Amino acid sequence: MTSRQPAALPLPVTEPPPLWQLRSRWRHWWESRLVPADVVTLVQNRIYVLPSRPGLMLVATLAVLLATSINYQLNLGYLLTFMLAGCAAVGLYAGHSTLRGLSLHLLVPEAQFAGTSLVLGIKLHNPGRRPRYSIGLAVWGSERWAWSNVPAQGEALVQISFAPGRRGVHPVPLLTVETRFPLGTFRFWSLWRPATQVLVYPAPELQPPPLPAGEPRGDAGLGSQRASSGDLEGVRAYQRGDPLKLVVWKKAAKSGQLVSRDRSPAQAEALWLDGRQTGLNDHEQQLSRLCAWVLRADQLGLDYGLRLRRREIEVGSGAAHKKRCLDALAQD
Repeated sequence: MTSRQPAALPLPVTEPPPLWQLRSRWRHWWESRLVPADVVTLVQNRIYVLPSRPGLMLVATLAVLLATSINYQLNLGYLLTFMLAGCAAVGLYAGHSTLRGLSLHLLVPEAQFAGTSLVLGIKLHNPGRRPRYSIGLAVWGSERWAWSNVPAQGEALVQISFAPGRRGVHPVPLLTVETRFPLGTFRFWSLWRPATQVLVYPAPELQPPPLPAGEPRGDAGLGSQRASSGDLEGVRAYQRGDPLKLVVWKKAAKSGQLVSRDRSPAQAEALWLDGRQTGLNDHEQQLSRLCAWVLRADQLGLDYGLRLRRREIEVGSGAAHKKRCLDALAQD
């Protein structure tokens, strides 16, 4: 008797990845080859050249002219063909020289709120003795170009913008610089991967509720004792620049000296901004409301502190304190 061989299992059919996945992989591979740097000089091996659409039309026109000149033995046709080819070759050299040796320096960007465009300032430095014309910069894949000319041995400032997706710390996206000078038949371009990271604050809530109630300070009892003993009656000597609404006119009429209300000793409560006071469950919504409260408290000139999940910022005020709170909200 002959034993029956088991049927071979069919091999699984693997479909090729879609086109968008291939493009994403190619872009990731290309970005990984670039060394992050905030200052870069475009040398020869960083500049790429591709013919533009007018350049492809020029190549087709030269091919037709050359074929016609060979077929009909037209000397003037040869002259026109090689003259146009020579102009294209000169334009190729001139366009490559426009980018070669150009230095790009990324200025430190300022933090912005989520939902707004972040502006990047890029300084172009030309060490050569000839000006460089029609140099454009943009975020790779974007169609929003910023164009500029760089004078000989001078500098030019170019500003481009991009919109970060959400709050947090984001790397500066891949940038591209290109020119099609002088004839527009070739596209000379290079890629640049900056090393700087930008900070994006949470978007403040448009109509937040009022600020929460304050909490008793640790030295509130001492302040009340000093006020009741008469050593500190909530007033101080008038200082130049005090608003008139703070002047105590009754005491000034009795004593003959101008005095102003001193609000600092009366702050027996500390304003703490806590995510648990927002009444919201979503963490991003809590940060949005806390951001609005921080801006409101700073606008009113109040002393306030901030409590987050992993960090606590002591009570303070001023621009530096506001920035410290906003940085903490962006990174929480």
